[in-house]
Amino acid sequence: MPANSESSSPLSKWLDRGVLFCIVLIALFSPHSIAISQGGWLLGMVFWVARLTVYPRPRLYRTPLDYALLGFFILSGLSALFSYAPLVSIGKLRAASLFTVVYLVAENIRSPRLVRLLALALIVSCMANVFLTAGRLAVGKGVKVNGVSSESPLAKAVYRTRTIIQPAPIVNGDIIWQVDNQRVSNPDELAAALAADPKSATAKVRIYRVEWMPTFEVPRGRLLPGSSSLEQLGIASWSRGRDWRAIGFFDHWTTYAEVLQLIASLALGLFLTVPAKRSATAALLLLVQAGLLFALALTVTRASWVGFTVSAALMLLLSVSRRMVLLAGLCAIPLVLGGLLFLQHQRNVGLLDASDQSTTWRETVWREGFNLLISKPRHLLVGVGMDSIKSRWREWGLFDHGRLPPGHMHSDLLQIALERGVPALITWLILLGLYARMLWHQLALKTVSAKATNGDVSSGLPGNMIVWLDQSSWIDRGIALGALGGLAGFITSGLVHYNWGDSEVVMVFYFIMGLAIALRLREPGAVATR
Repeated sequence: MPANSESSSPLSKWLDRGVLFCIVLIALFSPHSIAISQGGWLLGMVFWVARLTVYPRPRLYRTPLDYALLGFFILSGLSALFSYAPLVSIGKLRAASLFTVVYLVAENIRSPRLVRLLALALIVSCMANVFLTAGRLAVGKGVKVNGVSSESPLAKAVYRTRTIIQPAPIVNGDIIWQVDNQRVSNPDELAAALAADPKSATAKVRIYRVEWMPTFEVPRGRLLPGSSSLEQLGIASWSRGRDWRAIGFFDHWTTYAEVLQLIASLALGLFLTVPAKRSATAALLLLVQAGLLFALALTVTRASWVGFTVSAALMLLLSVSRRMVLLAGLCAIPLVLGGLLFLQHQRNVGLLDASDQSTTWRETVWREGFNLLISKPRHLLVGVGMDSIKSRWREWGLFDHGRLPPGHMHSDLLQIALERGVPALITWLILLGLYARMLWHQLALKTVSAKATNGDVSSGLPGNMIVWLDQSSWIDRGIALGALGGLAGFITSGLVHYNWGDSEVVMVFYFIMGLAIALRLREPGAVATR
């Protein structure tokens, strides 16, 4: 039952059901849509707050992370008040308040069956974007142009930002995805989209180029004479684009890769803890794992690859024998070599490449961000304010004085310290440390023999799913193991990514944290606040 079995009035029951519906919504859509999942979160919070006012009020429980979660949010709010751009930073407190997802899940899901079902729902739902990625690879996406002539209207493209306007011709190998937010899949559609239009002199053309997904402005009505769309566009040939980096339903591959890393870690945790490795359950989990890793590979995101490697290594060390760890390491060698070749082919870079532009970009912003952090005691204490960099970077000479695309510091540690202050960074590190300790404690408590906990798993999934969920207590340990591995991977990739600033990623991170705490609150000794 969600929230409290003491609920008896019709209103309290409907509010409980409303909260549960919103939590399920988060589980199903957080791997795909931040709009729907955040809508579920906000509506769920409304239902929960209303439920707290209806008698009998549900019991609230203390968690091991309360002080750290609330402390980090308070320090984030303090940095917003002292920000160089207070209105902007205060607006970011909505994203900072996503931590309430943890309480929405942990305080309202008390049934082990529901915790297990939500974990499985998150994983199964993510497979939808895995199939989407596989389908896009098979069919291709967009129009990859070759032999672009100097007279082509595509060669007249311009890249425009608030501060610069510069020529940016579309060149051989570029993949054109959209024109004015409408997908194009062949030259005929592309030519029609670039035809003259009295309402607009230019078209906004979104392309994929290695390491970049810009939107250019291409003049309309500049098609060349010719009987075919290829002649009118001034290109020699075309093909469907397949050498892009996977993004799922999101707008960027890094976001997709980080979400996949967290969910793939959760799935691997379940596979490693399933008692019978030759059962139908284990086979399904293995297939799911293969699909998630396939999609993660297609994001071609090095930090997330390394993050999942760290996650998998940690989980293997905690769950299998040394012989199996060695065997897994030997099996991983061809995968690593294949990944390096794929990385070189897709991005023309190595795993550790000092000449890579994304590496030199990071080195530049790290140096600039650290210098700004230590330039004033105020910055060390309360930071410059969340997102104030976006409006004050020129004043501070960041991003190589505008020669690099303005963005963030590409590191959780530096970004949090710079925006919110060193005390906030320390609190954040304490939060992650307490979370890791809690998961470690849960693993120690839930390590029991497979025969004692679930002797019938080897027969596969029974017809009655509810019975199977009730009997499968190994899933609890799998959730804790997968959450711990995902945390290790998240921290690892966060050294060179600002994944904490990605609401889509943090939503999944907090949801898994909420599931883990929901299991923690079922243990003996859980303390209620009333």
